[in-house]
Amino acid sequence: MSRLDGVAAKGQSIWLDSISRKLLEPDGLPRMMQADAITGVTSNPSIFEEAITSSADYDEPLAEMTKRGASTDDIYTELVAHDIRSACDAMRPVFDRTGGLDGFVSVEVSPELAHDTQATIKEAHAWSGRIRRPNLLIKVPATIEGIPAIKWLIGDGISVNVTLIFALDRYRDVMGAYLGGLETLEAQGGDVSRIASVASFFVSRFDTEADRRLEAIGTDEALALRGTTAVANTRAAYGAFLETFHGPRWERLEKLGARIQRPLWASTSTKNPAYSDILYVEDLVIGKTVNTMPIKTIEAYQDHGPEDPPVFTAEDIDAARDTLALLGKVGVDYDDVVQTLEDEGVEKFAVAYQGLLDSIEKKREALAG
Repeated sequence: MSRLDGVAAKGQSIWLDSISRKLLEPDGLPRMMQADAITGVTSNPSIFEEAITSSADYDEPLAEMTKRGASTDDIYTELVAHDIRSACDAMRPVFDRTGGLDGFVSVEVSPELAHDTQATIKEAHAWSGRIRRPNLLIKVPATIEGIPAIKWLIGDGISVNVTLIFALDRYRDVMGAYLGGLETLEAQGGDVSRIASVASFFVSRFDTEADRRLEAIGTDEALALRGTTAVANTRAAYGAFLETFHGPRWERLEKLGARIQRPLWASTSTKNPAYSDILYVEDLVIGKTVNTMPIKTIEAYQDHGPEDPPVFTAEDIDAARDTLALLGKVGVDYDDVVQTLEDEGVEKFAVAYQGLLDSIEKKREALAG
């Protein structure tokens, strides 16, 4: 067993937060599925921008599509769809073996639609029809406008990866949208057992923003909280998850075959070099969750992560809530932190998405000329 197999043994699925043509070769994703306990794949506009613009792996299909007169948007869609389908097919044995618990691949709707409910729904349906794989998750951001889209899509029978969650209250809204969508699907005669969903709670960026504010305050009490609030926020989110997927409303759906919406820890690479490079893996091991990691974090954990990591406890969740309360007492506005992070997250993905389209357009023009 590898060190990450030790994490998986605690009930946490390990997904790869990366995708590229190179990774889809036999010594890429298939090897990592065996060596690194990988049971799923996530993607986002930044990942595809890096994959497509930093190598020549996509030049041949891009040239072929250019000769056919394909537009920049069509080229982007076809390149991404090819990789997502291939990854879904590579992960299908995991999907079948786990009875649909794992083996998923995620593709994101355009971040430019993050504040447009109806356009998000339309594009999610388009991606679902384009890929046509049972182990596909459509990523929808947890903006205010994204919440009704999540409920609508689940009600339409489309599995969703809810992304860019930072706030505990917004996370509760996400879980409520999932339950509401399942109830809609059931009322329409749909099969709720065929729906899967994860809720991607972003981790490391919280420390980055909170630490900046704590250092600006500069008191001993404030500085003592540096590097602790991201883990606290995430553990508190798990407490909210336990509260939601419990009681009569959930139990009725569970009897119909519904699956829990698993929390997924995203943005788990360490941004601050003063902190452990496996901080957001080692401190967040718990059952019924997913941790999606970039390759560097996977390599770091395989090198020096604990083989038998401890699972955080109910007492740790209570302590996490106390830490977040201290954050407010020293002068950091939690609501402003999470709103800032959401706004920045949407903007970063939109910039990456537009940058990718611009790069494709330049290559297309050069090839056409």
